[in-house]
Amino acid sequence: MTESVQEAPAGSAEQLPPEAPGEPGIVIRAADALIAIPVNFFAEIGVVASLLGQALFWGIRRPYRVRLWIDAMDFIGVGSIFIVGLTGLFIGMVFGIQLVDGFRQFGAENQVGAVVGLALTRELAPVFSALMVSSRAGSAMTTEIGSMRVTSQIDALTTMAVNPVQYLVVPRIIAGTLMVPLLTMLFNLIGIFGAWIICVKVLALDSGVFIDKVRWYVDLEDLNQGLIKAVVFGFTIALIACRQGFYASGGAAGVGRATNRSVVHSAVAILILDYIVTSLITGQGGL
Repeated sequence: MTESVQEAPAGSAEQLPPEAPGEPGIVIRAADALIAIPVNFFAEIGVVASLLGQALFWGIRRPYRVRLWIDAMDFIGVGSIFIVGLTGLFIGMVFGIQLVDGFRQFGAENQVGAVVGLALTRELAPVFSALMVSSRAGSAMTTEIGSMRVTSQIDALTTMAVNPVQYLVVPRIIAGTLMVPLLTMLFNLIGIFGAWIICVKVLALDSGVFIDKVRWYVDLEDLNQGLIKAVVFGFTIALIACRQGFYASGGAAGVGRATNRSVVHSAVAILILDYIVTSLITGQGGL
């Protein structure tokens, strides 16, 4: 029995599907990642600048809603007194121990009061106060505004003809700008007091010498330098916290990511601005 074999007609051979393009190479992925860094950075700067412009525009327009300003000041300022005071106390105590231990090697422990006062007023008080406020109040502001965004409460404000930037962002920026300098002054007082306790009551330095050095070496210019930094830090913390919360998305997980970005971005901004402001005030550092 002969089997018949039918040959496929010419030109009708089975067409194979085209090969799928391969994954991009490691060099291309690395280049994309490097390009994305400056692109994302400038995009973030644009978003923050846009929100700042809206806040400045709506901040001078009525209604002013002073009650919201007071509530924000209470939350940022009064609510942060304990953590700022506790931090200032232990920073002053630790700084006093380190200075006495180091200066005694050179017989210069009578200069501890001057160094403690200058370091706290110029640098430690504004930086640590801002970091504590960003960790406590900044993260909470981001979470609050972000929760309102993902639950459509901000859209509801717009529906009721209430500008959300004027209602949510402006009071917090004003409060942050005003309250962080006050907390910085509190940090100064408690930090110097903590250093005095350790240096005088524990390490047996002369109390009169310690206080006299603080009085003679710490002047209004040093206080102003720290307060200028505190104003810049407070403004920046509030702006970053509001930006991350106002544009949060992705439900509860997105709010969590926005809160994390708020704390990290605030800390990095504080350290960068600290260098910039110090360079501008002192005329050194290349700026």
